[in-house]
Amino acid sequence: MGDEPGVPLPDGSDIGCCHRPASLSEITRGNQALRWSFYAIKLSRSHVCSAAAKLGCLREAGRLTGGRGVRVARIFGTLEPGGAQLFGLRLSAELRRYGVTTILLAGDATPAGLELAVRYGLAADAYRVSDVLAAASLQWTPAPDFAGWLRRRLAGADLVHAHMVGAWWAAARAVPPHVPLVASEHNQMSWPDGDHSAQARQAARRVDMFFAHGPAVRRWAAGIGLDDARLCRGRSLVEGLSARPLPGLPAPRLTFAGRFREDKAPDVLVEALALLGAPPPAYLVGDGPQRDALIRLVRARGLEAAVHLPGWSYEPARYIAGSSVHVVPSREESWSQSAVLALGLGVPVVGTAVDGLACTLAAGRGVLVPPEDPGSLARALSRVLSGERPDPGPGRVYARRFTPRAAAAVYAAAYRQLLVSRGNRGRASAAP
Repeated sequence: MGDEPGVPLPDGSDIGCCHRPASLSEITRGNQALRWSFYAIKLSRSHVCSAAAKLGCLREAGRLTGGRGVRVARIFGTLEPGGAQLFGLRLSAELRRYGVTTILLAGDATPAGLELAVRYGLAADAYRVSDVLAAASLQWTPAPDFAGWLRRRLAGADLVHAHMVGAWWAAARAVPPHVPLVASEHNQMSWPDGDHSAQARQAARRVDMFFAHGPAVRRWAAGIGLDDARLCRGRSLVEGLSARPLPGLPAPRLTFAGRFREDKAPDVLVEALALLGAPPPAYLVGDGPQRDALIRLVRARGLEAAVHLPGWSYEPARYIAGSSVHVVPSREESWSQSAVLALGLGVPVVGTAVDGLACTLAAGRGVLVPPEDPGSLARALSRVLSGERPDPGPGRVYARRFTPRAAAAVYAAAYRQLLVSRGNRGRASAAP
């Protein structure tokens, strides 16, 4: 399952396997190309990537790049305020401690997305910029012109990590032959403007490693030909696990944090609040294309006094901390940053039993309800608000697996090991 812990190795470390744990003898045998089929490394308290340190992959990768560190070109299909983008920007910032510098590129970008990147110290180069992204955005759509635009911008990269199918399809066409290509998908493949799985299948042949951030997208990736040696569990991250509430927020209160889009289903939450009779103050933190429709629905249900829409926030944790219950009513959800953030803050979470969210809230960590069911959601909220709360302990433990430092160690090890493997193959092909 996406973002779930891996299996223990004999030395006690915890590895999330692409397909099986490789032995040290396989990794170090002779001058053969390294075969490392595991990348998601759970850190010790010192946050040291012990497996990578033992193998010397950091030193070897530095030697391959002339000792100047590693330059990663990170490509977003769309750059806007959203979960996948926040993940990539936070990861890029944290990877600096590993000597990884980031070249940030985007297909479609909004001014707010470009501003978000700047907050993480990154200036993005975007193919197109507009206030509103079309359904046929480069998150989902293969575009040869975008691939051509990328080609010269990738010339100085040691490795390319592309997020969203439109980005890694274009990167597969543009990346130089000697440069490893990493792909990530953070959402279920909903194809708002037509199914491009056939084009994705062709591009997948060039992908060296694919991080799937949920069960459904992992199945899709396997279906387009990504074998177990390249298909890995995505490791996500959250910030704000020590956040304190904003001053002046009421108690009790209810929270939601995310994009106002159909897949996140804020409308279902509003319908559930209308069924509560006297709902507590509800803070729906976020923005998106359904904002106007959501405002109309709030008015139609007579909830203007209860529902607050503060807009996008760079610190959603300060709304969630101290909340009576956090709600994730999604129709689709590979992995919810806001759910994990709430668990880490000890806030009860009620969410829908869809895809990776069902895994996140499993084992008693949260309360699961069917999707598209305001009545079930309202009943679950009523129970939690009346005091039937899950034990916060398991949720706090789960959330600590997804700190920025832990996630960065996973990807640093993966990047550098790919470079080592690619470098060894290059030397072998050059040998007489």
